[in-house]
Amino acid sequence: MEGLFITIEGMDGSGKTTQINKLRDYFEHKGQHVVLTREPGGTVISEAIREIILDIKYQEMDSVTEALLYAASRAQHVRQHIVPNLKDGNIVICDRYVDSSIVYQGFARKIGKEKVKMINDFATDKLVPDITFFLDLEHTKGMDRKKNQQELDRLEAEKEQFHQMVREGYHQLLKENPHRLIGVDASQSIEEVHQAILNGLKNKNIIVDK
Repeated sequence: MEGLFITIEGMDGSGKTTQINKLRDYFEHKGQHVVLTREPGGTVISEAIREIILDIKYQEMDSVTEALLYAASRAQHVRQHIVPNLKDGNIVICDRYVDSSIVYQGFARKIGKEKVKMINDFATDKLVPDITFFLDLEHTKGMDRKKNQQELDRLEAEKEQFHQMVREGYHQLLKENPHRLIGVDASQSIEEVHQAILNGLKNKNIIVDK
């Protein structure tokens, strides 16, 4: 495929949306065509599954069910939206991807990294991002940023210990995937975080100027 697949991971409140928009603006200024998308979501079917996954009223949802719903949403997303755009030569920037499932369901839900990876390999035909940025922030700081949000979704409302395990899971992935995953201190200013992301892209030699 001719396109470029970038994913942005991060703790809740770490500023993913802001940084995704700034990165889009950067590439578009250089004449690139950029497609923004998110997970779970990105297509009509995937967004419908998202509503089920994150609805706070479904507290009885089993961890395996949760993992399979994420994978189902991702399967549709990859086939209907991500892969076609990559084949067209576009830059696809996705808010969360398989790494989220590995840390949220594999680590924090204790299903196991290998099981989560297996179902997602099947769901995505082993499509891996060219580069992934993890915006690292203590959960308490992230939630302080989200304090004006009227209602937390089902995963955001989990206990502090759960979110700490998520963060530990990301740190483990950083160690295991240094060729693809880059950690960024999200407690910095917006511009500092943006520059760290650009530096990461340049270090990987995947910024294309036009």
